[in-house]
Parts: sequence; C-alpha cells; structure tokens
Amino acid sequence: MKRMTPAVAVLLILNIVVFITGALQPNGGERLILAGALWYPTHDNFGPWQLVSYMFLHGSPGHIFFNMFALVSFGKILEREWGTARFLIFYFLCGVGAALIQTGINWQEFSGLQARLVAAGLTPSAIGDLLATGSGAIPADPAVKATLIELYGIYASPMLGASGAIYGLLVAFGFLHPNAKLALLFVPVPVAAKYFIPGLLLLDLFSGVTGFSLFGGSIAHFAHLGGAAIGFALMLLWRRRSSPTLVASKL
Repeated sequence: MKRMTPAVAVLLILNIVVFITGALQPNGGERLILAGALWYPTHDNFGPWQLVSYMFLHGSPGHIFFNMFALVSFGKILEREWGTARFLIFYFLCGVGAALIQTGINWQEFSGLQARLVAAGLTPSAIGDLLATGSGAIPADPAVKATLIELYGIYASPMLGASGAIYGLLVAFGFLHPNAKLALLFVPVPVAAKYFIPGLLLLDLFSGVTGFSLFGGSIAHFAHLGGAAIGFALMLLWRRRSSPTLVASKL
C-alpha cells in the first residue's frame, strides 16, 4: 500500500479526533452538533461556518468509517495526481457545494409545506412558534399534523458528514480512471468506475426522490448528488484548461 498523502492524513485525523471528542462527551457530542452541524438557515443554531464545519461531524461509527475509507481510498490517489493545494480546493468546494444544494432543496420543500399549512389556516407566526418553541395550539387535523411533523423534520434535523465531498472525489476518480475496478464492501463484485459511479448516483437520485433508501434513513441524498455535481463541473472546467495533471490514467 502506498503511503498516505499529507492532506488526506490531516483530514482523516481531524475527522477521527472530532468524532472521538463527541463520543467522549457526557451528552454524546450535543454541543458539537449544535455548533458545527449544518442547521436550517432560519434555525437559531445556524451559522455560516457550518457550511464547512459540518463535514467534520459524523453521526455514527459506520458513518465515519465509510466516509473515511472512501477518503483514504480515492483521496490519496487524487492528491498524488493533483498536488495538495488543488486537492484541498476540490474537496472543500465539493463539500460546501453539497451543503448549499441540500439547503436549497430543503428550503424549497420547507416553503411548500409551510404554504400548505397557511392554506389550512395557520399563520406564519404560529408555525414559527410551533417550530421554535413548541408553543401554540396544535391542529387536530391528522393531515395538518403530518405536514407539521414533516416541516419540523426539515427545520430541526441538521446535516453532518463528509459524504458530499466524498462523492465529489468519487466522480473525479471515475473521470480520471474510468476503467478502474470498484466494488461495494458488502457486495464484492468488481465493476468499472465508469459504470459503478453513475449507478451509485442513480441509486441516490432514486432514494432522494422516493424517500426509499437501501442504506437507511436520515441520509441527505441530494447532498451526495450535489457534491457529485460540483465535482463533475470542476473536472470539466479543469479539463478545458488542459492541465497536464488531469490526463486520465489508462488502467
């Protein structure tokens, strides 16, 4: 195995340190989540720095394991080919782009749900009070209750994890090494990257649209797709500039 590259090593260490720090706290890292996860823009906990800090927080051992496994597997290859500076620029642009795209999707869904509640007779101020404090009269209509619950899920569920940036790395790897063989850890069947990565993205799109996920709940599928889209756009931009470091390897 080739030696770890510097940026990947630092990112790996930071993610692990943050995860362990949260796990060792009595409240399970609640303070880190409140400060560093990406909250809905109108939430009291929201801060612009969260567009970056959310990438260093993970919700479970499995979450951080799969993200860090992918970071090491693909990141060190890309960092060797691009250099550390370009790799870090790419990584953080994909991560921030993923956050912005997921936030935009959430904003659109939130606005639609809020409009339905207003049409059902709730005022925007009453909706805001219910979301922020839990105070106010809760409607008896089951459909309105269900809409409120869905709205609250968007408002009070912060985004965390490096997956958006990781999906950008996946796309870049597939762009440069289309014939490299990849496989899922739990389905060890090698498939060329040029088929594997689009298939994974289609699965995310299906899950994001339908709400049905093979990988469990509470997954920001549009953040995955957003990171992939930013990664693809950057690769096209860099290819147009004809950088010699972006010549695809023949594997």
